[in-house]
Amino acid sequence: MNKKRDSRFIKVRCNKCKNEQVIFGKCSTIVRCLVCGNELAYPTGGKSDVRSSILEVLD
Repeated sequence: MNKKRDSRFIKVRCNKCKNEQVIFGKCSTIVRCLVCGNELAYPTGGKSDVRSSILEVLD
Protein backbone atom coordinates (compact mmCIF):
# COMPACT_ATOMS: atom_id res chain seq x y z
CA MET A 1 0.00 0.00 0.00
CA ASN A 2 1.51 3.32 -1.10
CA LYS A 3 0.60 6.48 0.74
CA LYS A 4 0.42 9.66 -1.29
CA ARG A 5 2.54 12.40 0.23
CA ASP A 6 0.94 15.81 0.62
CA SER A 7 4.22 17.57 1.36
CA ARG A 8 6.39 18.71 -1.52
CA PHE A 9 9.44 20.82 -2.17
CA ILE A 10 8.88 23.88 -4.35
CA LYS A 11 11.39 25.69 -6.55
CA VAL A 12 10.68 29.43 -6.33
CA ARG A 13 12.16 32.65 -7.72
CA CYS A 14 12.52 35.74 -5.54
CA ASN A 15 10.53 38.66 -6.96
CA LYS A 16 13.14 41.16 -5.78
CA CYS A 17 16.54 39.72 -6.84
CA LYS A 18 15.46 36.80 -9.11
CA ASN A 19 17.39 34.24 -7.02
CA GLU A 20 16.06 30.68 -7.38
CA GLN A 21 15.88 28.39 -4.36
CA VAL A 22 14.07 25.28 -3.18
CA ILE A 23 11.73 25.59 -0.18
CA PHE A 24 9.49 23.17 1.68
CA GLY A 25 5.80 23.40 0.78
CA LYS A 26 4.64 23.29 4.41
CA CYS A 27 6.99 25.67 6.21
CA SER A 28 6.66 26.32 9.95
CA THR A 29 8.60 29.62 9.93
CA ILE A 30 8.91 32.52 7.51
CA VAL A 31 11.19 31.56 4.60
CA ARG A 32 13.50 34.32 3.37
CA CYS A 33 15.63 34.66 0.26
CA LEU A 34 19.22 33.60 0.92
CA VAL A 35 20.58 36.49 -1.17
CA CYS A 36 18.49 39.59 -0.36
CA GLY A 37 16.40 38.53 2.66
CA ASN A 38 13.03 39.11 0.97
CA GLU A 39 10.19 37.02 2.45
CA LEU A 40 9.33 34.14 0.09
CA ALA A 41 6.74 32.14 2.08
CA TYR A 42 4.70 32.39 5.27
CA PRO A 43 3.43 29.53 7.46
CA THR A 44 -0.34 29.06 7.63
CA GLY A 45 -0.71 25.91 9.72
CA GLY A 46 -0.87 23.80 6.56
CA LYS A 47 0.49 24.59 3.13
CA SER A 48 2.73 27.65 2.90
CA ASP A 49 1.47 30.99 1.63
CA VAL A 50 4.05 31.46 -1.14
CA ARG A 51 4.71 35.14 -1.96
CA SER A 52 7.17 34.52 -4.80
CA SER A 53 7.05 32.99 -8.27
CA ILE A 54 6.65 29.20 -8.25
CA LEU A 55 8.83 27.66 -10.97
CA GLU A 56 8.13 23.96 -10.36
CA VAL A 57 6.93 21.46 -7.79
CA LEU A 58 9.51 18.77 -7.04
CA ASP A 59 8.62 15.20 -6.10
